[in-house]
Amino acid sequence: MNLDNHTTHDAEEDERNKDILIYVNGDLVHRDEAKVSVYDSGFLLGDGMWEGMRLYNGKWAFFDDHMDRLFDSCKSVSLDIGMTREEVAAALKKTADANGMTNDVHCRLMITRGRKAKPFQHPSLSRWGPTVVIIMEHSKPVDRLLNTGIRLATVPQVRGLPMSQDAKYNSHSKLNCVLGCLQAEQAGADEALMLDPHGFVNTTNACNFFIVRKGEVWTSTGDYCMNGVTRQKVIDVCKANDIPVYEKNYSLYEAVSADEAFLTGTFGAQTPVAEIDGKPIGDKGAGPVTRRIRDLYKQLVMDNVK
Repeated sequence: MNLDNHTTHDAEEDERNKDILIYVNGDLVHRDEAKVSVYDSGFLLGDGMWEGMRLYNGKWAFFDDHMDRLFDSCKSVSLDIGMTREEVAAALKKTADANGMTNDVHCRLMITRGRKAKPFQHPSLSRWGPTVVIIMEHSKPVDRLLNTGIRLATVPQVRGLPMSQDAKYNSHSKLNCVLGCLQAEQAGADEALMLDPHGFVNTTNACNFFIVRKGEVWTSTGDYCMNGVTRQKVIDVCKANDIPVYEKNYSLYEAVSADEAFLTGTFGAQTPVAEIDGKPIGDKGAGPVTRRIRDLYKQLVMDNVK
């Protein structure tokens, strides 16, 4: 692995993270002692769902949107969380309070089908209810990505037909994305630009992907990628502020000749793309449309957490 590579989740070092408390099935445990069973369905099979969220001024941005996706995903795979939305919110608050966290915090909320009686696939072997884990870290994105951007490489790994594993699931099963990321690193890039089953530009291994051409903002149809909360908020702020935005099929030809490109995700918000397959995109940093969207998104976040 190239240690000089950047990722969309590069964060500033924070010594406080060495002693965080992690929520494991109702208990708060020091990170060095936080454990789940080797029989857990998440460990054995990647059988679970998760959400990534950010805490601003003591409030979770777009909390209802994240809960909609989590509960819908779990329902679709017959995974009973065993908690109401209010109970999830209380568990998040308990964890944040115990860690003294109010701002610049990233959370990974994970739900698995729970511990299994035997190390085999059948869901009926998970007999003791779900496993719920909450990891919160002091996590501020590094500034350098705002200037240098991310290098992408188009990879052969494809996402993703709904009848194989619907990419709309924010599932623990991420091997497809890991393979894409490995292929990108082997090509000398930071992360992967993944195509859809028809060869159109789709998403990256970790984030949703947008381009800007002649003032228009384009992203994929959303049929074959995770429909990220930040992705939707970017579409919303564009529509609300007269920025032309389109969810459409487009080719790699149109991506590499774009004026700007950026990634969206809960952690990094809008991360500029410096190059695709070695070809520079714009000035390799955030272009004027990306910067405007970033400002509008920041304001939307602040309005949401008032």
